[in-house]
Amino acid sequence: MTAVDLGFPRVPGTRGSAGTPAKPRPDKPELLDTFGRVATDLRVSLTDRCNLRCTYCMPAEGLDWMPGEQVLTDDELLRLLRIAVERLGITDIRLTGGEPLLRPGLEELIARIAALEPRPRLSMTTNAIGLAKRAAALAGSGLDRINVSLDSVDRDTFVKITRRDRLSHVLDGLAAARDAGMAPVKINAVLMRGLNEHEAVPLLRFSLAEGYHLRFIEQMPLDAQHGWNRRDMITAEEILGMLRAEFELSPFPVARGGAPAERWLVDGGPGDVGVIASVTRPFCSACERTRLTADGQVRSCLFSNDETDLRALVRAGARDEEVADAWRRTMWGKLAGHEINEAGFAQPIRPMSAIGG
Repeated sequence: MTAVDLGFPRVPGTRGSAGTPAKPRPDKPELLDTFGRVATDLRVSLTDRCNLRCTYCMPAEGLDWMPGEQVLTDDELLRLLRIAVERLGITDIRLTGGEPLLRPGLEELIARIAALEPRPRLSMTTNAIGLAKRAAALAGSGLDRINVSLDSVDRDTFVKITRRDRLSHVLDGLAAARDAGMAPVKINAVLMRGLNEHEAVPLLRFSLAEGYHLRFIEQMPLDAQHGWNRRDMITAEEILGMLRAEFELSPFPVARGGAPAERWLVDGGPGDVGVIASVTRPFCSACERTRLTADGQVRSCLFSNDETDLRALVRAGARDEEVADAWRRTMWGKLAGHEINEAGFAQPIRPMSAIGG
């Protein structure tokens, strides 16, 4: 295994730079860790590029994008996904970015992923710019479900957040995904103090009216500027307080399992709303995820300080089982939690756009 050490200070009690705990790994094919979790959900970044400039993600001028030769080719990516599905027990694949719609040949790539055996459930997280014209083709290629990032249904506020006047394109994309039969269509929203916190209720009203499933996400320390401040974060409790002022929220009747969102029925249902409280209510103990970046690095956690370079193995001619073993060892070394709330926490050097959501 080739580990890429990102050079952050270690938190006392965590694993060393090699990323391999002393406890021996059992001879099992799935992606186990030392805490008994099994990763079955793979988040795959297709590109670090994005056509929005959201204030909580990157600076107005954008970032230095990965050189093209560093990004996995379609064939390299498909090989890794085949290994994940056939040898490692991955059942769910979510395509992310940056903005995955910017990946050339996306429809053909999705069709190739959907042809894997056993067929994984296939979803995508997108900002929906350009989705309106492509939703039907994406669904026809095998995309089952879609999540759209949308932090405001007010045009002026949308422009302040994204630095782009593209709200109408996002709304058209949402409608097209729904009409193409991708269900459920989910909306991911981040509320920021002094910017869009007043939109909790309008976002939920809009989602209920249109049949979308809204999920609020606590802002996490994943911005390229490293400017995240806990005091500025709007917490899950605050979000729920805003919603309860206008709606009756009752516990969702289905167990949460490994899903990141806590859910509530709205006014008795059938509509519901979720809150992903990654900071104040971590759900790490039930995490089922593993991550692959656009340049072929495996991460055991969104906030991991270490990566494993599968691209180097693939390009060096490694056998499938060698690649699978490197992936297994990475996940075996996964920490108990992301440690955001621990002394000495270090924000990942990669921003969210380069990791994948």
